[in-house]
Amino acid sequence: MDVGLTIAVVASVVIVAAILFWMQRKHLSFSVRVLTALGAGIALGFIFQFFFDPESNVIVNAMDWIGIVGTGYVRFLQMIMMPLIFVAILSAFTRIKAAKEVGKISGLVIGMLVVTTIIAGAIGFTSASVFNLSADDIQVGSAEQERGLSMEERYDTMESTTIPQQIVQLIPTNPFADLTGARPTSTLGVVIFAAFLGVAYLGVRRKEPQAAEMFEKIIGAIFSVVMRVVTLILRLTPYGVLAIMTSTVAQSDLGAVMTLGTFVIASYVALAAVFLVHLLILLFMGLSPVQYLKKAFPVLAFAFTSRTSAAALPMNIQTQKKLGVPEGTANFAGSFGLSIGQNGCAGVYPAMLAFMIAPTVGQNPFEPGFIAMLLVVIAISSFGVAGVGGGATFAAILVLAAMDLPIALAGLLISIEPLIDMGRTAVNVSGSMISGIFTSKVKKDLNVDHYKDDSLRIDVSEEAS
Repeated sequence: MDVGLTIAVVASVVIVAAILFWMQRKHLSFSVRVLTALGAGIALGFIFQFFFDPESNVIVNAMDWIGIVGTGYVRFLQMIMMPLIFVAILSAFTRIKAAKEVGKISGLVIGMLVVTTIIAGAIGFTSASVFNLSADDIQVGSAEQERGLSMEERYDTMESTTIPQQIVQLIPTNPFADLTGARPTSTLGVVIFAAFLGVAYLGVRRKEPQAAEMFEKIIGAIFSVVMRVVTLILRLTPYGVLAIMTSTVAQSDLGAVMTLGTFVIASYVALAAVFLVHLLILLFMGLSPVQYLKKAFPVLAFAFTSRTSAAALPMNIQTQKKLGVPEGTANFAGSFGLSIGQNGCAGVYPAMLAFMIAPTVGQNPFEPGFIAMLLVVIAISSFGVAGVGGGATFAAILVLAAMDLPIALAGLLISIEPLIDMGRTAVNVSGSMISGIFTSKVKKDLNVDHYKDDSLRIDVSEEAS
């Protein structure tokens, strides 16, 4: 009986996937197909929730098969992520006319990422206070206790090294190992290594132009091949979104979501407010927020469903280019945004936790000194947050420890972690793209005509040749 039901569940997803394929053959836009996949995945997930328990054999087995598409798609993107970061940074250097531009671009990108993360922290704190969130109101079960203990163990490991030692550990000793993602900070390690090679290239270009020209051609060729791989993978996006969204909703603990509904609502109110800040920044620069929404939707939808900023990097860079951001700046903004100043994970989330947990140790969260210290800590700890699942936990550990707050209490939200992480990841990616647009606008090399051109959107189905 279970086998037949499992086949029926999988078949229903396959039917929707076939509809998406038909839509592609009819040349419906990439955004429409992604939106359809997102909506269909949510609908199917709730339908399965109605008929089956999330932990039933039918759902577990069916989602295991469906995961071949969803998890497989994410793994394909993760496969190309490190090579893309490496070659994207190097490619950015080959497109820079003067060495002094590197510092300006990096400074503007990182500055915008950190500033928006501080704003995000303030918004998260405000939302938590408006909804009067408290750690005392959350029931503690075995899963929450285990999560709290694991967070404390992780902190004990981190605490054994001093801050100077942690900074030194960011420097890669074996860049080839970092290209495999061997360390939690491998992403930043690859960025540092690529940046060093890029600076060396600028020196060679000045003294040995012929050697530099050959290097530029090699990097250009590798970049073209890598981006072609990206294009091939991105064609699977609607199917990946469908599978991931269906699995996420079907296996969610709706009871826990209802119990912790106030925190979920407060989180999404804060994340929506941060996203509104992103749109206001565009408006302040004289750019249309509506145009940004139209072009950014596919990558934001993927980030939302996949919960990984790193896997969204290829679409992030492509989207920035469609918005008129020069390729070099887009590469910097996308790559830096994976490890620095993630608005959702490093800004909103730790600030909300700090407000909730502070009263448990007798700390008044409304004290100006506490708030100021919290925002400073958030800014500092936003460096080196991994752009994969678990980045928010890492940021929370750093912030809570620095504020002398009990780390284990952050484990109370484990049951709704996937749900709120979806919104956080989308905001992270948006913040990264906004930093690229802002940097280009300040440097006066943003192609405004491209930004306004509706025809310039991600639509990999047209690249069949």
